[in-house]
Amino acid sequence: MTGIGVEARAPGARARALAVLRIRGRALAVAMLPAAAAVILLAGGSSGHFTGHGWDIARWVTSVFAVLVLLAAGMIALVVVRARPAVTPTVAIAESAAPDLYRLVRDLADRLDVPAPSAIALTPDCDSWLEDRTHPAHGPPPPRAQDEIAGPGHHAHRHTAVAPVLVIGSPFLWWMRVGELRAVLAPVVAGTGPSAHPDIAAARRFVRGLDAAVAAAADRSRNPVVRPLGAGIGWVARLLLRSCQVHAAEMERGVAAAAADRAQSVDYGVRIVAQEQVGLAYAGWDRLLTRVALPAWRMGRWPSRLDAGVVAALTELSRRDRLAEGFASRLGERPACDLLEEPGAVDEATSLLAARLFHGGPAETGPDWSPVAWQEYPDEVVDRKWRTDAARLHRVLDVLGVRRTTPAGDITTADGPTLARVLNHLTGPGPARDGEQGPQPAPRIPLGDEDEEDDLPRNPRSAALATRLGAEVAREEAGAMPAGSGGQPVGQGPDAALWDDRSLPLLPLQPPRTDRELLADHVTAMVCCAAMDTMGATPGLDWLDGPTLLVDGERVTDLTPRVLSLVEDGDAIPLRTWLVEVGIRPEKPVRLG
Repeated sequence: MTGIGVEARAPGARARALAVLRIRGRALAVAMLPAAAAVILLAGGSSGHFTGHGWDIARWVTSVFAVLVLLAAGMIALVVVRARPAVTPTVAIAESAAPDLYRLVRDLADRLDVPAPSAIALTPDCDSWLEDRTHPAHGPPPPRAQDEIAGPGHHAHRHTAVAPVLVIGSPFLWWMRVGELRAVLAPVVAGTGPSAHPDIAAARRFVRGLDAAVAAAADRSRNPVVRPLGAGIGWVARLLLRSCQVHAAEMERGVAAAAADRAQSVDYGVRIVAQEQVGLAYAGWDRLLTRVALPAWRMGRWPSRLDAGVVAALTELSRRDRLAEGFASRLGERPACDLLEEPGAVDEATSLLAARLFHGGPAETGPDWSPVAWQEYPDEVVDRKWRTDAARLHRVLDVLGVRRTTPAGDITTADGPTLARVLNHLTGPGPARDGEQGPQPAPRIPLGDEDEEDDLPRNPRSAALATRLGAEVAREEAGAMPAGSGGQPVGQGPDAALWDDRSLPLLPLQPPRTDRELLADHVTAMVCCAAMDTMGATPGLDWLDGPTLLVDGERVTDLTPRVLSLVEDGDAIPLRTWLVEVGIRPEKPVRLG
């Protein structure tokens, strides 16, 4: 045991659990107080004491008040007990689908002398935890769950109804080696020991019930007749939740400290290295979702191998940071995904779950929501994205009344869309004339805080185009907001019926997309379309930066600053110089999406 204080160990956690239970007891005592007063008055009257008209009125008032308080307390208790606690959507992993993974967890539990988790599930996030799913609303527990994971010849250390479910971040399985995963899971599995203590379990059930009751009371879809009743129940639940908030937080810290203390004897040296991989996996996973997956999701495609993609992204990151030599020896070890019987199928399931959690959308594939493999990503996503953005840019130019010109400079409306049209408009002298603007931009659909002035380029023509383009993108996104299909979520675990599709996306990715950035992205897309159609460039995929243009098979790295110079200041010289160097003809029409 390390010297981190009693409050950070199991005794401190149990003391905090008892404090939570005392709050529950005091709430029950307050509810019973009017009934006790009524009993005293009734007993006094029947024994000849407390006689008189005033005492009779007091008995009636107290009795009626006691009955009302008891009914209210019973209703609140019923809601707290029956309210459905939140459960993280996960992909359930049966033991037959990952016997080696279950064996690893079983060995960890045996070595730590704690109960083994009742099941294993995966989440598309870089985290791992234990989740209690013993509430009746979670469905019937798996038969003999405790004995199944303990294995033949093993006995549960403490018989509880059902041990917590071990939830593992799926990126860990693909990026980490088997030894690293074991070291990372050791303190998590060790948490089943304190969790099995009856006082801690009871305190957790009470807090989860209060939290679920608050959520149920806040449901605006309830009948308006019972909504005031729900508001009252929610007020009481919030009051109790605030009363035990500090004790519950300290209890969880104590449980975590006790689990970490117990796990120090298991792979301590490996855990130090593994924790470095946790941070690296988180960074790579975040970049992969926001730079690579999000553009595909917005187009109705979901990458079906996100976990394999994070390995490619982190390998690329190690190569760029000149860490390839150290990582090469590490990658030669057995990856943790080998513990799964069918890692490809599991990767696909968690990838679909990630698309639903972070973006929303149906639970099953369809014409407007289909998977895409990484080898198809450049053509199916990158090329389509660029051409769609270029088409939107020219539609906005049409709305603003910007005329098209031939290579000789003659005004025409018959020529196809060209990069020269965009360059000429953004480099025109001064602000756009009123006669060129055409209809006024539609009002911007509010998506949060209002854009600040510095969200627009300094170039007046760019600013006007960016504002209109931002309104167009906002309108399209609002009209195509993904919605749940109402079907079952991925996975067949006990949480399948607990996921309300109306709340999707649960964890939306919202990278900053100012009007300036939108305009720069659309101009870049137009340049890329011109490069593909006039000099044979091809779309590519950069694992860390998303879509990328390939010229002669090499990734273009100097395009963004040139486009920003054009957008910000109307200076097209750097971009025109680059176009001449690579052989792009801006006056030639391009194919749009």
